[in-house]
Amino acid sequence: MSYTPRLKSKYRDEIRTALKEKFQYKSVMQVPKLEKIAINQGVGGATTDKKLIENTITELTTITGQQAVASKSKKDISNFKLRKQMPIGVRVTLRDNNMYEFLDRLVAVALPRIRDFKGINDKGFDGRGNYTLGITEQIIFPEINIDKINKIQGMDITFVTSATNDVEALELLKQFGLPFKNQNNNG
Repeated sequence: MSYTPRLKSKYRDEIRTALKEKFQYKSVMQVPKLEKIAINQGVGGATTDKKLIENTITELTTITGQQAVASKSKKDISNFKLRKQMPIGVRVTLRDNNMYEFLDRLVAVALPRIRDFKGINDKGFDGRGNYTLGITEQIIFPEINIDKINKIQGMDITFVTSATNDVEALELLKQFGLPFKNQNNNG
């Protein structure tokens, strides 16, 4: 028998039926699901220091368990000493088992390690059911060895769902265990 991540089976067994009942879907196929998680790190100093991109690729690959790639600039910007096709960031897109494993580690291990953590903000939705979360330090992930870090960088984590609106997406991500701040209006 093959290995199934904990959150994948939780979605299949619990979350899907809970959302179906809450939003009165006719079929389980209408229930929103998490399609992918896209992680993006902008590396501003990469125009002057080429090693910075390589280090960031290594770190993001270590965190996600999947090979990260450099994202290149689309045009020349002279004020930033930027040429077309220069590497300026690092990105990785997680799907299926890798996605569920990363989400599990993010919720259970990484987010609780943030200093003064009171929950994540629910203002990061885009109106189409996708949520973006900004993290200021990559050292909250236990895979990163703090002694080998030469620069602390942040990252954007985007959760792409099949939900058609933000209310359904918020409920889906809450069911997965993302710790949103308690708001008085949505008790």
